[in-house]
Amino acid sequence: MKTIAALLTTLLFVTVPASADDTLRCGSKIVRTGMTMSEVKGYCGSPSSSSVEEQDVRSGNRVVGKTQVHTWRYDRGSGQRTAVLEFDQEKLMSISYDSK
Repeated sequence: MKTIAALLTTLLFVTVPASADDTLRCGSKIVRTGMTMSEVKGYCGSPSSSSVEEQDVRSGNRVVGKTQVHTWRYDRGSGQRTAVLEFDQEKLMSISYDSK
């Protein structure tokens, strides 16, 4: 039983860094997936650049509608990778970082 508890504790610490891409620090604020566009803009200000792409919404092989995916880029300055935020219908779905 102690071995299982130790293994689970180890797995917890190993998997925590993998979620680091799910956040972005803007000053003293932390942006997380699930936030709205207005919340992110309130924390980080306007993005350095943005784009909008219309994509199909599918159910199996059928197209059942359209959605707009907004991509915001924040240039975080010298020595830091650009943050790329993707929103679907005003909700932050992903945070990633461009490689330099």
